[in-house]
Amino acid sequence: MAGPSIRGNSAFDHDDPTPVFVISVAAELAGMHAQTLRQYDRLGLVTPSRTRGGGRRYSNRDVTLLREIQRLSQDEGVSLPGIARIMELQQRVRELETRLAEVTEELLAARRPHTHRVFSVSPSGDVYATRPGERPRARGSRALVLWDPSRGR
Repeated sequence: MAGPSIRGNSAFDHDDPTPVFVISVAAELAGMHAQTLRQYDRLGLVTPSRTRGGGRRYSNRDVTLLREIQRLSQDEGVSLPGIARIMELQQRVRELETRLAEVTEELLAARRPHTHRVFSVSPSGDVYATRPGERPRARGSRALVLWDPSRGR
């Protein structure tokens, strides 16, 4: 009884960037000829890692990308320059989504209640904690109240 084929490997992590496959195995996994992989490498559509001797090593991520290139080319009729542009735009979208998440986190952090404490000093030199925006305790007091204008309160 034969073991599972390379294509039937259920442990295939599509996003694994570890370069493990030689070109012949990557070509079989992607369902295309090794020469096609070389062409895609020359065009910059897929850039495999290189060994010290210059041999190509493809990752699961590369194989997944090769399959997508093949689907766009064969099933959708997209030209190779068109595929390159699609891939550039997808990368740009990923970068923008990452930046949006960062900015969203910054905005949420700015809205969280601050744990900064405000202190006042009485004329006698006593220091006491006050809430942001709270006035000194005694009317006509010459107490010093420190305020951080960057907090907007």
